[in-house]
Formats: sequence, structure tokens, C-alpha cells
Amino acid sequence: MAQAGFTLRGMDHFTVITNDCDRTQAFYELIGLRVGPRPPDLGGVGLWMYQGDKPILHVVTRKDLPTDNGLLDHMAFRATGLTQAVEMLKENGIGWRMRRLDEPFAVWQMFFKDPFGTNVELDFDGDEAPPPGWPGCKGWVNG
Repeated sequence: MAQAGFTLRGMDHFTVITNDCDRTQAFYELIGLRVGPRPPDLGGVGLWMYQGDKPILHVVTRKDLPTDNGLLDHMAFRATGLTQAVEMLKENGIGWRMRRLDEPFAVWQMFFKDPFGTNVELDFDGDEAPPPGWPGCKGWVNG
């Protein structure tokens, strides 16, 4: 295959299709995104969710959810506040699993699902303190 001839600069956005925009918005607000401006000429019902000044999650509302599209495996977000994230998930009854990767990656990876089954990953710097009760293992821990 030929080189693309351009350089990727980073992730732009993900699009999630939902039949319950309010529930989807509430879930993603739990992990720190906020609703912001959306171009009016897009039509239909939906919203854009921002991290800072960047719209990184586009939410599109449809009455019937598609069954013929490929599945989104997961969305990964860089985050800080590992202990607080664990507490938030527990308080909201959201199951999760987590592991810490050793050097050279040195990152905590936490996975959980949004209300419609899409996998969400939060990545924390490996130097953040482990959450209370962390067993110190190198494998997966479920919460």
C-alpha cells in the first residue's frame, strides 16, 4: 500500500447514534464532557459534546438504532483523577474494569460501557496513585 501522503495530528471526534439523547448526554457529562455549539445546518436531532473548546463527541438521535453498521469498539479519552473516576462509577452503579500497564507505557486503563453498550476507555498517567483497595496486581481488576 502507498503512504497516505499526510500526517495524522490526533483524534478528532467520535459519533454515537442513540435513541435517547438526554440519557446519552447525562452519561457523557458524568465523565466530564459538556454540550456546546452544533452547526444548525446539520439537521436532525443531536448534539455536540466538548472537552475544553474541542467537540470530540457527536451524538445523533434516531428513532430506530441501526443494525447494519460496524460497531464502534471503544472511545479513549485521556483523563486525570483516577480515584475520583472510580468513585463516580461506583456511585452511579456503572461496572468497570481496570489495569495498569508497566513501562514504557505507564498508563492506567479503565473500561466501562455507556448506556447503549459502547465501550469507553479512560487513560490515566501511570504515576497517579492507585485507587483504595487496589490489589497491586498486573492483570485486570473489575469494579
